[in-house]
Amino acid sequence: MDFAFDARTEELRAKLLAFMDEHVHPAEAVAEEQRAALDSPWLTPAVVGELKAEARRQGLWNLFLPDEEYGAGLTNLQYAPLAEITGHSPQLAPTALNCAAPDTGNMEVLAQFGDERQRKQWLEPLLAGEIRSAFAMTEPEVASSDATNIETRIEHDGDDYVITGRKWYISGAMNPDCKIFIVMGKTDPDGADVRRQQSMVLVPRDTPGVEVRRAMRVYGYEDHYHGGHAEVVFDRARVPVSNLIGEEGGGFAIAQARLGPGRIHHCMRLIGMAERGIELMCRRAVDRTAFGKALAQQGQVHEWIADARVAVEQLRLLVLKTAWLMDTVGNREAHTEIQAIKIATPRTVVQILDRAVQLHGAGGVSQDFPLAELWAAARTLQLADGPDEVHQRSLARRELKRYV
Repeated sequence: MDFAFDARTEELRAKLLAFMDEHVHPAEAVAEEQRAALDSPWLTPAVVGELKAEARRQGLWNLFLPDEEYGAGLTNLQYAPLAEITGHSPQLAPTALNCAAPDTGNMEVLAQFGDERQRKQWLEPLLAGEIRSAFAMTEPEVASSDATNIETRIEHDGDDYVITGRKWYISGAMNPDCKIFIVMGKTDPDGADVRRQQSMVLVPRDTPGVEVRRAMRVYGYEDHYHGGHAEVVFDRARVPVSNLIGEEGGGFAIAQARLGPGRIHHCMRLIGMAERGIELMCRRAVDRTAFGKALAQQGQVHEWIADARVAVEQLRLLVLKTAWLMDTVGNREAHTEIQAIKIATPRTVVQILDRAVQLHGAGGVSQDFPLAELWAAARTLQLADGPDEVHQRSLARRELKRYV
């Protein structure tokens, strides 16, 4: 087995690491100062636009899209280590490279399933970083980890669809640059196949009947840089039938296609977040003294650091194996590994960041270090894209089939 990255990946890694050191990390404090001075916390700090312009100039743009017509043409295996690097600064780096969720998944959907008009109207400005987008699936009244529960209605009325429903934790929707929603709802609630009842439609933000009601907090954070997580109400919002993505009844299948690459992206960024946590842990251990000696001389601290390093190396290999399988045999054949990384990565990274917080004492839960916010983001990913228990249930069933 050859564990080395290929030449193109190494070249992009070197460029991206330099970009992070020279531009992204110095911009973190600047972005916070600029955001505090803005009239609205949902407006984008000017330094983010500067980062995007520099990333584009350096060719570090749309790296996530494997389609060479729209993106960098990288495989999942090539992109994975780049996503990890952006995880060192998850608030700024993915956005700077135009590789931030939910735009990444929405662009993948439009590139793969959108028609020519939809790609022209919405995909092209997303690729250019001119607008942002949101994916409206999760609902407060039902267990949305099971997409067959979705209650939002998409009703055919002449040449239009009429959308009625309430969504929440719709990432990116608080950002005024979010101009388009991909909405998942039921076009055929009485259909025989529960996985053919759902469809996806494009709903512009300024459509009458669309109300972005409030920002939902995540462990007290509002995630300003990624446009927040909003509650959105669709009150008989009307859009043309031509705004349907793919075919009626195809929403469930499109959602599944969207999630595979997204989980690779999330998990590699999580590993980058863990690496940031280990770095901060080590620096704190060396610099901080308690009870007459440096924290780095405490046996418990040695265990935390060693366990964190072992865990990260294990996770990275599993995620890279999953990326390789997706590239070579396809998402369906890599289903077990995709679920495995979704279970293992957030859980393990939460533990690493929790210990980093503990090592920092009061500072660990403060705004003076990024640890608390990193922890909240990692912990949330034990719920997002399906809670751990859903993936455990599916993975266990797959294993048991071998013995029945």
